Amino acid sequence: MIAKLWNNRLWWQESKSPIEPLYDRQLVWLAFALMITGLVMVTSASFPISTRLTDQPFHFMIRHAVFLVLALGVSGVVLVIPSQKWFQYSSHLLAIAIGLLIVVLLVGKSVNGASRWIPLGLFNLQPAEVAKLSLFIFMSSYLVRKQDEVRHSFFGGFIKPIIIFVTLAVLLLGQPDLGTVVVMLVTLFGMLFIAGAKLYQFIALLVAGLSAVIGLILIEPYRIRRVTSFLDPWEEPFGSGYQLTQSLMAFGRGHWTGQGLGNSVQKLEYLPEAHTDFVFAVLAEELGFIGVTLVLMLVFALVLKALYIGKRAFDNKQLFGGYLAFAIGIWFAFQTLVNVGAASGMVPTKGLTLPLISYGGSSLIVMATAVSILLRIDFECRLLAVSPNKATPKKAPVNEQESELDDKE
Repeated sequence: MIAKLWNNRLWWQESKSPIEPLYDRQLVWLAFALMITGLVMVTSASFPISTRLTDQPFHFMIRHAVFLVLALGVSGVVLVIPSQKWFQYSSHLLAIAIGLLIVVLLVGKSVNGASRWIPLGLFNLQPAEVAKLSLFIFMSSYLVRKQDEVRHSFFGGFIKPIIIFVTLAVLLLGQPDLGTVVVMLVTLFGMLFIAGAKLYQFIALLVAGLSAVIGLILIEPYRIRRVTSFLDPWEEPFGSGYQLTQSLMAFGRGHWTGQGLGNSVQKLEYLPEAHTDFVFAVLAEELGFIGVTLVLMLVFALVLKALYIGKRAFDNKQLFGGYLAFAIGIWFAFQTLVNVGAASGMVPTKGLTLPLISYGGSSLIVMATAVSILLRIDFECRLLAVSPNKATPKKAPVNEQESELDDKE
């Protein structure tokens, strides 16, 4: 009788134990925290320029809030799309991205000498953001289908993705947009390295990529000015080094705890693009070293989550999800590095947004879509762990066995 009661007690405790959710709640909260931080900082940083341009101090805040709503709506749709669909239509997505890059060169809206936006009424679509995600999705599917070629054949499996990248790079440089090209190149390096490319292939690609970037900098005078102003911005504090010197002043004024939310001086139209490319400088001035550290920890935690989801997908033989999750993690990490580095004077100034924080509809929607894809990959891995019999390999050719069958066919 005592043994029976004890067994019943254990059963009752097991029945009351919490069930593991089929999605990563921490990833959701990290994304929400960055989005809310972005809304607060864009609101604070855009007051002066919004008042001057529109006589409405909350103009950019309202637009950014609308972008957030759109991003959450798109994310809700993306969450219900199986990974197999991204795998199946990866070539179509890449073709759409190439088409948009051609359209923006023909009829794109020009801002500060760069034609990077397609006017859509509610917001301006930036095809470069779509191209980044499309390339990473295509490359993930390619590495699954041609994994053996990538590892053993230089011209068969290694050069083909480079040709696709060069095609996108040429279209992006026509805008011009070197920053996006560098982000794509670095992420492509990481994906090929994870896929097992030969070391000499990786070194050859690295040397070729660095040579191309240096060459592109040398042939454009404005890029040379950016590099020289980065090396010594105080040489021309009111010329080519103006933006960086104002950003460094914002960092210096921030100290440990900052000047307080809304109390930035540099955002009073001393610092150009304070709510877009240099929103991190305003954050540093208002929230100080502590605020900067907390935000960077949030981004770092999101990147770690992406890498963990990628590893979990590989462990479950979901190669497509694994490659794509690692690509998103590398993308977010490197773009954050470039944005923060440019604001703090560690790298030359580039027009790249801070993930989920900077003002911009295209960037916010595309990066929210990437987070939703991560959630979907993690959900499918958890579903396989709970109910392995629910896997449908013939409908989702994203594992090792099916990739071999696809190659044979």
